Amino acid sequence: MNALRLLWVFARVGAMGELAYRANFWLQLLESFLAMGSTLGVVAVVVSQTDSLHGWQPAELVAVVGVYFAILGTINLVIAPSLSQFMQDVREGTLDFTLTKPEDAQLLVSVSNVHVFKLIDVVFGLAVLALATARLGTEVGPVQALAFASALLLGAAIVYSFWIALATMAFWFIRLENVLMIFWMVYGAGRWPLGIYPDWMRWGLTLLVPVAFAVTVPAEALTGRLDAATLGGAALVASFALAGSRLFWRRGLRQYSGASA
Repeated sequence: MNALRLLWVFARVGAMGELAYRANFWLQLLESFLAMGSTLGVVAVVVSQTDSLHGWQPAELVAVVGVYFAILGTINLVIAPSLSQFMQDVREGTLDFTLTKPEDAQLLVSVSNVHVFKLIDVVFGLAVLALATARLGTEVGPVQALAFASALLLGAAIVYSFWIALATMAFWFIRLENVLMIFWMVYGAGRWPLGIYPDWMRWGLTLLVPVAFAVTVPAEALTGRLDAATLGGAALVASFALAGSRLFWRRGLRQYSGASA
């Protein structure tokens, strides 16, 4: 609850800052519309040439796109801007202002910068997801909905752990922008189901960059493809990822000497 309260406070601050430049809203709307339109256009071209892609029907492929954009919007809404600001604070020695506050430092740096206009991507993703669900032709029951929500939360937890671990490396390295660019390039593979890629790439998208857990697994839950073993594996990975990133954060924090050093 404390995390939600802090997120709400920072979201209000972020909203006040962004609403001062309302033209940015229309630019973001156009950018999101073009990105979603181009992605769905590519899916339309693919399904016009085949009835299914590695067993995935057209509506199921659209569901993958919806999950992809919902997670993408969430990353760009709070995770990416907050942790990018954190890495800048480490370089400049201004993290001191965060460390002197009574709240947990990791929590503060994780929600300190909210780009509210990125909610457009989340809304677009959920809208496409709802459209895909309606076209699947099967009723989504309570168990399936619970599995989807659980997979989505677990995927978000794994992605967050990955980001906070990367950001923590700022305590040792000056520049990490290139590493983050690699993440964004690899994340683009999440527009498609994991099964279409060769084995070596599937392992990379599962273990090195958690695209599979973030996008494909929730989409599998919604389309009835997810089994209990995979969901349990996602829960196990999320638990280890959260615990490991927390330990790594504490170790990195001990390396920080502050502006007065």
